[in-house]
Amino acid sequence: MPRPVWSGSISFGLVNVPVKMYNTVRRKTIRFNQLRKSDGCRIRLKKTCAADGAEVTNEQIVKGYEISPDQYVIVTQDDLDALNPKASKTIAIEDFVLSEQINPIYYEQAYYLVPDKSSVKAYMLLLSAMQSANRVAIARLVIRNKEQLTAIRPADNLLTLSTMHFADEMIPHTALDDLPADQSPPDKRELAIAMQLIESLSTDFDHQKYHDDYREKVMEMIEQKAEGQQIVNQPAATQNTKVVDLMAALEASLAAIKKDQPEPAKTRRKKSRAQ
Repeated sequence: MPRPVWSGSISFGLVNVPVKMYNTVRRKTIRFNQLRKSDGCRIRLKKTCAADGAEVTNEQIVKGYEISPDQYVIVTQDDLDALNPKASKTIAIEDFVLSEQINPIYYEQAYYLVPDKSSVKAYMLLLSAMQSANRVAIARLVIRNKEQLTAIRPADNLLTLSTMHFADEMIPHTALDDLPADQSPPDKRELAIAMQLIESLSTDFDHQKYHDDYREKVMEMIEQKAEGQQIVNQPAATQNTKVVDLMAALEASLAAIKKDQPEPAKTRRKKSRAQ
């Protein structure tokens, strides 16, 4: 049973809506331990001084910010505690914006917001109003002594909260070196074939369709090794760097997809009549 990671209230004008915040993701990361090859003994990592190689305990370690090579400003935990944002149990909404104005790359981590039993009416009012207005709420929240910029969004019958990157954390695309310089429109025939290719692959999104194939293969390999089976390594994939004719590649891709797709019933009936 999931447990809330935070509880407090959404501040909406003069209205406070008590909510609980839950994780949306249960990560399935495969973790390995480091072992000594000769006997499988567990490896422990020690903290040592770069100058003399002596082991250093946690009590002897302080934080330092490098201002120039090998020159540090020492920062204590008290220094940081004095600057921590004031702990709050409120998600303070500052603005409502159109959802299409937010680039998805700004989003970081998502949570569910579930209403307290005493706040269902106010919660559903906020949810319905945001859905009708097609608006996203921009709010601030303090989590683990860190102020987070967040976006509250309607999703089906509940609200979700996504932490967001601040503007000065984002890398503008104009800073990239390899942006295409040629902005001329594509060939009309190539564009038409590309549109057909997109249309032939278009479908409704089904999240259950997609799996982490690599993780599943790793777990299968681990189970086989645990049972003493011999593992055959797959050959490394080779990268195709050959320059191909774009039009020919598009047409071949479209033909391959049409070949794999089942024939419409109408076409099958015509063929059977002709026979």
